[in-house]
Amino acid sequence: MESAIHTLSDLFAQLGLDPSINAIAEFVAEHAPIPSEVPLHQAAFWTPTQAAFLLEAVQQDADWAELVDQLDVMLR
Repeated sequence: MESAIHTLSDLFAQLGLDPSINAIAEFVAEHAPIPSEVPLHQAAFWTPTQAAFLLEAVQQDADWAELVDQLDVMLR
């Protein structure tokens, strides 16, 4: 059974991105800020698969939703 407790590193790995602390910081520095009117999943830098995962996680209030919200805040 999959653990319901995920970390930000786990989210980055799930998205196919480098999950290291330094890589996460670099990602945020490179891509922030996203304009407030653009939903996180519609940011131009996501692949279609990544965007779909982010949207589904929030819509379904999945285990990942809290981390997706955290990433959203980080990128604003």
